[in-house]
Amino acid sequence: MQIQDSYGQLRTAQAAPNGRSAPLRVDAQRNLEHVLRAAREVFGELGYGAPMEDVARRARVGVGTVYRRFPSKDVLVRRIAEEETARLTEQARTALGQEDEPWSALSRFLRTSVASGAGRLLPPQVLRVGVDEVLLPAGVAEDAARVPQQRVSVAPVSNGYGELGEQRVVAPRAVPAAEQDDAGAAELLEVVGRLVDRAREAGELRPDVTVSDVLLVIATAAPALPDAVQQAAASSRLLDILLEGLRSR
Repeated sequence: MQIQDSYGQLRTAQAAPNGRSAPLRVDAQRNLEHVLRAAREVFGELGYGAPMEDVARRARVGVGTVYRRFPSKDVLVRRIAEEETARLTEQARTALGQEDEPWSALSRFLRTSVASGAGRLLPPQVLRVGVDEVLLPAGVAEDAARVPQQRVSVAPVSNGYGELGEQRVVAPRAVPAAEQDDAGAAELLEVVGRLVDRAREAGELRPDVTVSDVLLVIATAAPALPDAVQQAAASSRLLDILLEGLRSR
């Protein structure tokens, strides 16, 4: 039986003797957590085009277990994207509430978001904002809006269990209509827009910088590298360079 949790997500519940839905068993809940963690890792490395089989392999469960929790890949993708969007929105609100200086608030948000790795999981409907603001030919703009950027790498990477493999280039995934009008994404854009507006009005942000530029910084300043220390150092250096480019002269 499929039920909706408090976030509107489908979950598998077991029937209790009285006919009511019972909570997931401890082992089932553990499997769900493993699947979600694996999905964040796989999608963060390969993009949302990665197959469910990769998620199951990383979670060390059968692919049937993944599909019992998430009846389609779109449901799993939406769950991960919504959680990461909510995390970014909270980080933006925290920066707004705790930093009085506009530039400090914006840079704090960018540093926190990049460090969390959430940029690798930005949902497609957020990244497509940049397409709407850039003057591209109509056909090119429409094609770009339909698919998210995919992470490409052929360097050996660890799967977290001491095994080395190669990241594959995966085909872009079309954006389902249900993802295109997500309230969580709209809220993120609104809060980040306030950070951008404050910094621009204070004369600390280049006047041509948009919300989409800021989100693209988050998406590109968090490369997926095989070594965690190397990745943190590369992200920090890249973000310093990008922040310098965002500041007004």
